[in-house]
Amino acid sequence: MNNVKKNRFEIDMCNGSIMDKLISFSLPLMVSGILQLAFNAVDIIVVGRFSGSQALAAVGSTTALINVFTNLFIGISLGANVLAARFYAAGKDREMSETVHTSITLALISGIMMAVIGVLLAKWALEIMGTPDDVIGQSALYMRIYFMGMPFFMLYNYGAAILRAIGDTKRPLIFLIISGIANAALNMTLVILFHMGVAGVAIGTIISQLISCVLVLTCLYRSEGSYQLRFSKLKINGAYMEQIFQVGVPAGIQSTVINLSNALLQSSVNSFGSIAMAGYTAANNILGFLYMSVNSITQACMSFTSQNYGVGKLKRMDKVLRDCAILSISIAAVLGGLAYSFGPQILTVYTSDPKVINCGMEILAYTSITYFLCGIMDLFPGALRGMGYSAVPMVLSVIGTVGTRIVWVFGIFPNHRSLSVLFVSYPVSWIITIVLQVVCFYFVRKRVHQKEKRLL
Repeated sequence: MNNVKKNRFEIDMCNGSIMDKLISFSLPLMVSGILQLAFNAVDIIVVGRFSGSQALAAVGSTTALINVFTNLFIGISLGANVLAARFYAAGKDREMSETVHTSITLALISGIMMAVIGVLLAKWALEIMGTPDDVIGQSALYMRIYFMGMPFFMLYNYGAAILRAIGDTKRPLIFLIISGIANAALNMTLVILFHMGVAGVAIGTIISQLISCVLVLTCLYRSEGSYQLRFSKLKINGAYMEQIFQVGVPAGIQSTVINLSNALLQSSVNSFGSIAMAGYTAANNILGFLYMSVNSITQACMSFTSQNYGVGKLKRMDKVLRDCAILSISIAAVLGGLAYSFGPQILTVYTSDPKVINCGMEILAYTSITYFLCGIMDLFPGALRGMGYSAVPMVLSVIGTVGTRIVWVFGIFPNHRSLSVLFVSYPVSWIITIVLQVVCFYFVRKRVHQKEKRLL
């Protein structure tokens, strides 16, 4: 068994107490996600303040499109995380090495593919989305430059997924801080000093992605363990790629489809006019911070479950899920309660318009206090992916979340037009999805335990 810690960054997920290790794993991930949002906000603030509203609209109009492009491949990196965690815990050094080299090769190829597709199809995709004529030129320029950095973006994400698999969430956080500070400095230099507008923000972003990519690859190259990277060994092993895809592709599809359902909800908000749109943008930004917090627990659940699954510690897997549920509910309840209690004050960071703040509070009333439901909803698919089951949870998440919101937007909302009625769909869809995921988890857990008994 490969249970000996090789360095101070790794966490032994298969032995000892669980809760303190979950916190040690999740906290850097949580801070990473929150910092990522903060650094993205710097992009928007700098371009909005120093290049005008058209430049701001140009950058903002690309966000949903970039997410649709990238979410599938980011989802596939979860497959690399699950497989690497399983082999690492079981002490299967050769399989671990093959997984690392297949993952990094896959990241490089998918990054280059996305760069080519993004550069060639940027304007066409923006036209399909109905981007206004006065910003489409700048939007296309921003997207083309941004997508040139996709190989760096993908290599960082897959490299960080490998490090998370061995319990190391601290070094990816350090790399993110370094690249984020570089991004902020480059934004200010290129936009404020050189007046490069959207091009300056995009160039700053890809240089910062290059920095984080170099740092994570150097970290893997210098490591002494089975996850050591050697560029001469880079190749795709079909058997490992298939296993990565089994977990990763459904996760990526789920993320992409849920983003599309959010875009559908956005169109309903748009029907209330610019004040509601501004309120939704601000409230959604606050919810982004809540999502990053509970998602770090989901990532921990997946990695811990995968390692314990790899060594056959099934009872410990149950304890991992229980402790993750306690942690996720506690964090979401506290942060969600604070977001609502101090909502008017927080929303003034985004706007001084009292009407916009009222709209934002109307949305937060139904989403922030109930956000612990979202945390529970994501935990069960995380545990199932850790056991290698990803397709069924993906289908159930799409049915429960997307299906409910489609029925809501087209069936209930038209007869009761208000933001309150529209956003009640969030907790309702979370509850329905939880029920579906719990039923699925019960049967998969039973199957896994029966399989283990047959092996004994």
